[in-house]
Amino acid sequence: MTRRLFAALACLALCLGLLAGCSSQPKTTVSDSAQRFTAYYFDVFDTMTQAIAYCDSQAEFDEQMEALHDDLVTYHRLYDIYNDYEGVNNIKTINDNAGVAPVKVDERIIDMLELAVKMYDTTGGKLNVAMGSVLAVWHDYREAAEADPSDEDNRLPTQEELEAAAQHCDINDLIIDREAGTVYLADPEMRLDVGSVGKGYAVEQVCQAAKARGLVSLSLSVGGNLRSVGTKPGGQPWESGIVSPWDDSLIYNNSSSLLAVVESNDQAVVTSGDYQRYFMVDGVRYHHIIDPDTLWPADYFTAVTILCPDSGLADCLSTGIFCMPLEEGMALIESLDGVEALWCTKDGQVIKSSGFAQYETPLEE
Repeated sequence: MTRRLFAALACLALCLGLLAGCSSQPKTTVSDSAQRFTAYYFDVFDTMTQAIAYCDSQAEFDEQMEALHDDLVTYHRLYDIYNDYEGVNNIKTINDNAGVAPVKVDERIIDMLELAVKMYDTTGGKLNVAMGSVLAVWHDYREAAEADPSDEDNRLPTQEELEAAAQHCDINDLIIDREAGTVYLADPEMRLDVGSVGKGYAVEQVCQAAKARGLVSLSLSVGGNLRSVGTKPGGQPWESGIVSPWDDSLIYNNSSSLLAVVESNDQAVVTSGDYQRYFMVDGVRYHHIIDPDTLWPADYFTAVTILCPDSGLADCLSTGIFCMPLEEGMALIESLDGVEALWCTKDGQVIKSSGFAQYETPLEE
């Protein structure tokens, strides 16, 4: 009798354990009754973050957003090139130790940098995270101009100054040792700047983690870097608008401000443009996307938008393609599976890759 009771209790415990395990499994689809919730954050990647999600309750949304925000903060600190954080070896730590010693880093830094090195090859060097020394020169001039916007005597760097900095941008001096978990800059004057990949890579990883936790209906925008997960309830698609770079109204609530609207289920939509971070000298706009060949702001386009399933890839490509002639960029995009692009040219044309139209939805009148 005792053995039978023990066996019965053991069986019951096993069943309860299995049921508990089943109940804790992440969701895979959004329910038709899920509600829409929105959260905003202003403390990561120096920009505004908006998260829209469909969840079954406020409590579920709050729990998911707490984890999502924590992830974003972690990536922000890891990829920061300007600030130190207690107990964190980040990109700034690597830069501070250039030519001194390898730095033991979080695997998430190595993963991001390995993607950047791969995309350096893919873009023929147009995407180069080793250009920190050149970008720092432009950053200093831009900050000086921003400190006194009324100053009509804003200055530009000299070609000699830029070329001196460019002597320290060899991607081969970025030494990644995955086995040891270290990153080392062999050139003491070399500096990493991961602005062209860090945010996009972080957004992708944050969305993948949220999905693994059961958040299956999400639209995340980090400074305009968009990534959607799943669909809305009832299978309704997420849609992302591509704003005209020539609209100066800053009021994007009607179709006249949009160049296109795309269905973006499980897609990233990332735009690089010359109209956000810049300063003016003698009526000319000098923006922040620097062509590695000329060392000056790239002068091919006003904006380039990339649509693909991976936000990190999209971020890299939007910068790389922005620094290429149209024919070269088009050839690269057409060679990549699942990647589409939209170019806004200097003379006001909108040009799309061959498969872009399949994602478009009609603009509302």
